[in-house]
Amino acid sequence: MARIIKYVFYDLLRTRFLLFYTLFLFVSTFALFQLDSDPNKVILSLMNIVLMVMPLISVVFATIHFYNSYEFIELMLAQPINRKVVFLSEYAGVALSLTSGFLIGVGVPILFYGAGHSAVMLLLVGTLLTIVFVSLAFLSSVLTRDKAKAIGIALLFWFYFSLIYDGLLLWIIYSFSDYPLEKVTLALVSLNPVDLGRIMMLLTLDVSALMGYTGAFYREFFGSYIGLLFSVGVLMLWIVIPTVLSVSIFSRKDL
Repeated sequence: MARIIKYVFYDLLRTRFLLFYTLFLFVSTFALFQLDSDPNKVILSLMNIVLMVMPLISVVFATIHFYNSYEFIELMLAQPINRKVVFLSEYAGVALSLTSGFLIGVGVPILFYGAGHSAVMLLLVGTLLTIVFVSLAFLSSVLTRDKAKAIGIALLFWFYFSLIYDGLLLWIIYSFSDYPLEKVTLALVSLNPVDLGRIMMLLTLDVSALMGYTGAFYREFFGSYIGLLFSVGVLMLWIVIPTVLSVSIFSRKDL
């Protein structure tokens, strides 16, 4: 398994897209630090890239890579290698390559300028969201043999979590504003990894007032170590559950 992961990882590192992706993050982060001397404002600007651009790139890149690697996967399966090993090796190689690109592109400038704990949270959230959307991309890929349909499903995941879900959540809060919704909202936020990452970042940047009347509750809960462990645990579930479903479908799928 380690050899397959290593091959996929190094193969992806040589791709122009991944190099461009890393360079884009690197230049963007450096430019933001040059434009503003306040690290918190820079982290807030980078948060938009982490929450919107990175999930889109991760989900599309991982889906396209899976279909481009179909011949390699079939070649591996022709050998006495377990299907789960091949699938998880591909998954790990893609996740590692995209995570490495993010950590180099954003992490190196952050280390250079010496940003504080908010930068650490940005790197944590960015890493977890990258892997979450790689998991969703692989789930989309095993659901259909058609590449165009798989990309469509992957984009639907991104569109729903990044844009549609927030609208639905605001509608629920507005419609039932006369009732105490703090705990209900907490459960609803857990159903969206992007929203969960956004709250973790906003609380770290101490701008919980931007989240409205539930901001105090979020700060009380997510601002504690229990809240942090809860958030990371839920994001880990968003990684594990789609991956387990993908492995299960792929193991029974007729290639």
